[in-house]
Order: sequence, then structure tokens, then C-alpha cells
Amino acid sequence: QVTLVESGGGLVQPGGSLRLSCAASGIIFSTSTMGWYRQAPGKQRELVATITSGGSTNYADPVKGRFSIFRDNAKNTVYLQMNSLKPEDTALYYCTSWGVHWGQGTQVTVSS
Repeated sequence: QVTLVESGGGLVQPGGSLRLSCAASGIIFSTSTMGWYRQAPGKQRELVATITSGGSTNYADPVKGRFSIFRDNAKNTVYLQMNSLKPEDTALYYCTSWGVHWGQGTQVTVSS
């Protein structure tokens, strides 16, 4: 059984930082492409960032230069470091493996 568990969300002021974590089980993590998506109220789910097994990364334009995705294969965990957060980053953030398996999401709210 595949399980992806996100954590690290919360309320942060504009300009602040958060680090999201996604712990995976039931998959061969080291060979899996992992990703973060987000969904804001009333909007479709959108790509935030992906990372391949070899460490190649891809970012959506709105987060380039502010967010960083990285992985720790020893811990079966993928992270999303989010800096310079903006109110428009407010969303439910989801972890995915291969775009097939999904976590339940962790809420990020950016507000003063």
C-alpha cells in the first residue's frame, strides 16, 4: 500500500518561509519522480515542482527562485522549501509520486 504523508503547512506572514515534508512508503522511493502540486479554493490543482530520481528539478514559473524541491532517499522523504511567500501561494499542497499516488495535502496560508 502506497502512503504519502505531508506535513509542515501552517499560517505564515507574507515574506516568510515554510518547509513542507512528504514521507513516502510502499514505493521504491529512490527511483520515483516526486512532485508537489497545490490547489487554491476555486482553482484547479497546479504543478509546483518536481524532482526526478537523478535529482533533476522543474518548477512552475510563479515559484521559480523562491521555492526549492529536494529529496532524502535515506528517509524516503521529499521536501519543498518555500521562501518569500506571497498571499497567492495560499493553497492546499499535495505530494505525489509519478502523478499517480497522492497524499492528503497540507494547508499553507499566507496572510498578515
